[in-house]
Amino acid sequence: MARVTNSDTLPFVESRYELGMLASQRVRDLNGGTEAVVEKKDDKLTVVALREIASGKLDVDSVRHEFIESYKDTPSVSEEEASLEVTSEDPLLREIDAELSSSLVTEEATETADEEVAEEASDEE
Repeated sequence: MARVTNSDTLPFVESRYELGMLASQRVRDLNGGTEAVVEKKDDKLTVVALREIASGKLDVDSVRHEFIESYKDTPSVSEEEASLEVTSEDPLLREIDAELSSSLVTEEATETADEEVAEEASDEE
């Protein structure tokens, strides 16, 4: 099979749209180190994936299932993980945290004061 066409692969998939999805999933698998079921030669992974589908040697149902599962697996972040605040038992680290917090409060107060002065100046004009 020198060249793979859509008509070669359509008996194994339901539509051209599905062919694109399955081929892209198979390319991700091949990039991840999965062994090809056909000879790679010097072909790009996209061509290898299409040749695998057209050969009938690839289990299309498992690739379809893997594709669907890849979109179901969305990482969820718990509220504990979402917090960037780090609490430390080390007294030295707590002291550093306190200094950083106070410097941040000072910076925020300065920015707020600058904004108020700018508002007053614009009101006077």
